[in-house]
Amino acid sequence: MPGIRRTRAAHRIFIACMAGALAACAVAPPRTDDPLQKFNRKMFAFNQFADKVAVRPAAKAYVKVTGPKERVLIGNFFANLRSPVTIVNDVLQGRPGPALQSTGRFVINSTVGFLGVFDPASDMQLPARPTDFAVTLAHWGVPEGPYLVLPFIGPTTVRDVWHLPVDSYLDPLGWYARNNDFRWNAQYLPSLAFLVTLRANALPLDPIIDTSYDPYAFMRDAYRQHRLYKVYYGNPPLSAIERLQGSSPAEENGEDLDQLLEQQKAYEKSHGIDHNGTPAPAGSTARPTPPASAAPPPSSGSLPASAGTSG
Repeated sequence: MPGIRRTRAAHRIFIACMAGALAACAVAPPRTDDPLQKFNRKMFAFNQFADKVAVRPAAKAYVKVTGPKERVLIGNFFANLRSPVTIVNDVLQGRPGPALQSTGRFVINSTVGFLGVFDPASDMQLPARPTDFAVTLAHWGVPEGPYLVLPFIGPTTVRDVWHLPVDSYLDPLGWYARNNDFRWNAQYLPSLAFLVTLRANALPLDPIIDTSYDPYAFMRDAYRQHRLYKVYYGNPPLSAIERLQGSSPAEENGEDLDQLLEQQKAYEKSHGIDHNGTPAPAGSTARPTPPASAAPPPSSGSLPASAGTSG
């Protein structure tokens, strides 16, 4: 028995040390450049087409056949089902408190909340704070890497894209798809249903994106800001925001905005970039891309499905 107690004590000390070491890791700074812009704009145009012909109509049909209350209950179910992703990543980030809170939410909503359809945990002051493996990598100091738009996935970065395969092993939806083989690949239907609910939640954003000066830049900056807030748990330091926007206090006062716009014009002209991802015509100058500060503040909601599900 004394040996067992010593072993358990040593195990707890080891876990505490690991948690402290992980918590002390510096968060990797955000990127403000877009070196893959030509490729990204082409993929963005492809995703917009796919969204227009397939994803958006499916989301609109889902909204038509369900009411607001039903959509809330369905969303609760999927959010609760994916709780293991948050729990494990909270542990990997060295955050035992949030990990216990997420575990409590999962247990309460899975039992009292009837498999997560209802959300009594929020009424008990246990709000949802989802996280993922990309945030875990950021807290290990892994650089964000270039901004990247992938077909059918949408906006991500070289670092963030890794959460897709890793988190899928923690996600019951991914586990279900991997361990079943039904006719017509029906094992993927639950995952598709989840994606449709995400896209339906983002339908109100469509008019804003469609009428924006540069939809690609709008989505890029919104994604970056959304991820920045997620990495810092909703409270990023001012220095990180300024680094993301490529600005300083003097620039925010308008002293150097003209210089920034001229630099952007020169960059796009030298790279032959227009807003369709194709080389600009000879003798023309591409209009400047709006700065990141033009994007709206990130929210807890999902980005449109045309932007992918990596965020």
